[in-house]
Amino acid sequence: MSCQYRSWQISQPGNINDNLSIVTATRPDAESLGKSELLIEVAAAGINPNDYKLVQMGGISRAMVSYPRAPGLDFSGRVVAVGRKVTDIAPGDYVFGRMDPVKTGSLAEYVVAPYEGVALLPEGLQLQHAGAAATAALTAYQSIAPYVKPGDKVFLNGGSGGVGTFAIQVAKILGCHVTVTCSTAKVPLCRDLGADEIIDYKTSNVMESLRARGKVFALVVDNVGGSPADLFIGCNDILVSKPKGHFIYVGGGMNAATATNMWTGLMLPSFMGGAKYKWETHVTRNSHKDLVRIAQWMSEGKLKVIIDSVYNFEELPAAFNKLKEGNASGKIVISLQRGEIKRG
Repeated sequence: MSCQYRSWQISQPGNINDNLSIVTATRPDAESLGKSELLIEVAAAGINPNDYKLVQMGGISRAMVSYPRAPGLDFSGRVVAVGRKVTDIAPGDYVFGRMDPVKTGSLAEYVVAPYEGVALLPEGLQLQHAGAAATAALTAYQSIAPYVKPGDKVFLNGGSGGVGTFAIQVAKILGCHVTVTCSTAKVPLCRDLGADEIIDYKTSNVMESLRARGKVFALVVDNVGGSPADLFIGCNDILVSKPKGHFIYVGGGMNAATATNMWTGLMLPSFMGGAKYKWETHVTRNSHKDLVRIAQWMSEGKLKVIIDSVYNFEELPAAFNKLKEGNASGKIVISLQRGEIKRG
């Protein structure tokens, strides 16, 4: 007998909350799985800014993804079935991970996920926390680890959001000295996560503070996008000499001033005020190997998932409204079970 399940669905591009509804579908069976896919009963899911920003791109988003589709990328849950080439994860195991961004999303009671986007969840870790971890943790790790060595100084623009809270911890695990920006209210959080120096953008001029430190940073990661507008060109004054310094753009937002700053930096030669460094846009990729490392760090207590708030499955529109406010401290979780989620 076929099994029915509920899924949130976005019917078309536009304002995400105007096009969200819960639909019922038939759960896939084990025989329909691809050789490297897993069928997972979802316990918790996370939402990210790109979930609504992509939808709000209108017609452009149709060229990138298909509709109707479920929103969300992150999830945790229990494995129901695995494809024939999945040998290290079995039915009954608890996992966390990230969906294929091009395919349908994680805001459903069951998902079919790719092996590269899944890792076993170590004992002792809450499914609810892990359900919001994968995208932000992968983004933090992949935007930092390839560019640094122990002892390097790193500047993270935006330390208190979903990616930023992971990025501070990842950089410290990798042995770096970390400088971050955040608002006054978020200073204690960033300090608790291990930031060595904190620039309060509410009370300080960020670029003046950075320039006063000199050309000391091996890596600048922009998790905000849009502010400060002159951060990219400003890297001429704060990054170590080429070819060692890197500017990595993670933030999905960009205002007109930032766009102008970017194009000025890219188009003009450095002696005319252009940037001496590349504008490197980070694109997060699913990686089983990276997720295994992240899971190990979480199990060792080195990497914590900072949860801003938890919403029930039916409260997804309210969760998106909270996410759009842009002031969450850490991750927003969607629970598919009421109360504390614990393993079987």
